[in-house]
Amino acid sequence: MSIGSPADWIGLRAVSRIVCAILDACEAALAPGVTTGELDAIAARVLAQHDARSAPTMTYGVPGSVLISVNDEIVHGLPGRRRIADGDLVSLDATVERDGFVSDAARSVIVGTASLQAAALVACAERAFHAGLAVARAGTKVNAIGRAVEAEVRGAGFTVAGGLSGHGVGRAIHEWPDVPNEYNPSQRDVLTEGLVITIEPMICTGSGRTKVDKDGWTVRTRDGGLAAHYEHTLVITKDAPIILTAASA
Repeated sequence: MSIGSPADWIGLRAVSRIVCAILDACEAALAPGVTTGELDAIAARVLAQHDARSAPTMTYGVPGSVLISVNDEIVHGLPGRRRIADGDLVSLDATVERDGFVSDAARSVIVGTASLQAAALVACAERAFHAGLAVARAGTKVNAIGRAVEAEVRGAGFTVAGGLSGHGVGRAIHEWPDVPNEYNPSQRDVLTEGLVITIEPMICTGSGRTKVDKDGWTVRTRDGGLAAHYEHTLVITKDAPIILTAASA
């Protein structure tokens, strides 16, 4: 969507605060022995407290209030009986709908003792987000974001997960435009003032090739390499974008 009124700002800021609340609550509860299902129950309580809904559940029938991907799972991991272990790399991804507005954010967290590789991967995902953010200005081609993200990731010795990208958001989960994490010279879309998008590097330690589990949702690395995910919903302006899902937004 493109923000067109003060009501749009109010609605998007409100739903974005709920996204932050879910991610903060789930991260605070992360510990060895906690199940992904227990984390999902925490997310469900936050949604209920704010009279909000899980947008993936509402739109696609995803079974869960928050998506939780562990280690080689890149994105769309389903919550359930799995117990978190010391050293696990856990990606939390919350997409929330309230009053017709949708916002989306994700973060990767290492539980307990972090390996050097996992810590470097998580840090790189966040840096790659900020690299994309730095070029996201009204009048710039969308593919400039992918160029910046890809350069940061490859420079650190990691790879972009193939076929996964950011997207427009605001009134639905996936709107125009696609926001790839790799440079696509044929993409001619241009960022416009007021446009609401996500930038979300999903990166891996291995080849970047992916596969979908038998559950039909969980996307993981084909070679078993670790994966990290970092995402915010933001509004494009002539100057620096406004990050709606930042704690201070």
